[in-house]
Amino acid sequence: MSRVQEPLPLQAGHTAVTSKETGMKQSDGFDARRLRPPGPAKWRWRWGTLLAALLVLLGTALAFAGAAALSGHPLTRLAEADGSLSAVLLGLGLVALGLGFWVWRSCRRRLRPSNGLCLAPHLLKKRD
Repeated sequence: MSRVQEPLPLQAGHTAVTSKETGMKQSDGFDARRLRPPGPAKWRWRWGTLLAALLVLLGTALAFAGAAALSGHPLTRLAEADGSLSAVLLGLGLVALGLGFWVWRSCRRRLRPSNGLCLAPHLLKKRD
C-alpha cells in the first residue's frame, strides 16, 4: 500500500504557479531567465556574417579564375592577354577568401550566447 503525499499548504502571501511548458511549480512568478543579462541586438553580427559569406564566395570565384588562367584555360580575355593579371586574380582571390573566413568566424563567435548569470559574486560557487 503506497500512499500519495499531499502537498504542504503554502504560507500566507505565497502562491504557486504551475508552468504549462515545463510542468514545474514556480512561486510568485519567479522566472530564472531574468537572471541572465539581456543580450545586445545581434543584427549587425548577422549582417556581418552574410557579408563575410559573400566575400568568401567572391574570393573563391577570383581564385578559381586566376588558377584557371594560370593553368592555360583563361576565363576572360583580359587574363588571356596578360599572364601577370591571372596571378593577381589568384592572389586577390586568396586574400578575399582568407579575409572572408576570418570575418565570418569572428562574427559567428560574437553571435554565441555567453551563458553568464547576473548574480552577485558572493552568491556564486567558490572555485579554488
